[in-house]
Amino acid sequence: MTDTPDFKDMATDDDGLVPCVIQDATTRRVLMVGYQDEEAWNRTIETGLVHFHSRSRGTLWMKGETSGNTLTVSTIGVDCDQDAVLIEAIPAGPTCHTGSISCFPQATAPSLGQVVDELARTIQERAGSDAETSYTAHLLADGDLAARKVLEEAGELAFAAKDTAVDGPDIRVVEEAADLLYHLLALLAQQGVETQRVAAELVSRRR
Repeated sequence: MTDTPDFKDMATDDDGLVPCVIQDATTRRVLMVGYQDEEAWNRTIETGLVHFHSRSRGTLWMKGETSGNTLTVSTIGVDCDQDAVLIEAIPAGPTCHTGSISCFPQATAPSLGQVVDELARTIQERAGSDAETSYTAHLLADGDLAARKVLEEAGELAFAAKDTAVDGPDIRVVEEAADLLYHLLALLAQQGVETQRVAAELVSRRR
């Protein structure tokens, strides 16, 4: 974050504030909007955790200071007029005070990409769990099992698709595809392969 501009160069409002948009660094979903003054800006850069200025209380506050649902900074950027801030962050939990992931309700279901990103992150978090009580941790501890499960789920998806071709639409295709994606993500995590690398490979194959 050393390349971020000095707050003194920002075009603030009459109260010395700029709006600050928070976006999930993984899913790209907008999570919330707050305001920052110079103190909140500097504390965010110093700690790596998002801070805001409360307009109602007139005080500095850190997101998650009471709930534990902090926002860890990934990148900080400003718009072309330097009167608004965009922070990409990694949330430690729901961002909205209502318990929702975002303060902006989604009218439609999340995209597959969003769900995959969130699932990949959850799988990574399970790495330190007890393998005897967590199936995900068990997969991460046993690369052979993870690989065999990918083969097994791929076969079940193929058979489900074959049956669908004969009998018509079948929920099994959806269920088996979900199982395959989960086990594939677990295998990637077990192998230490970040999903971004797979995404970059897919992008490189575009024609």
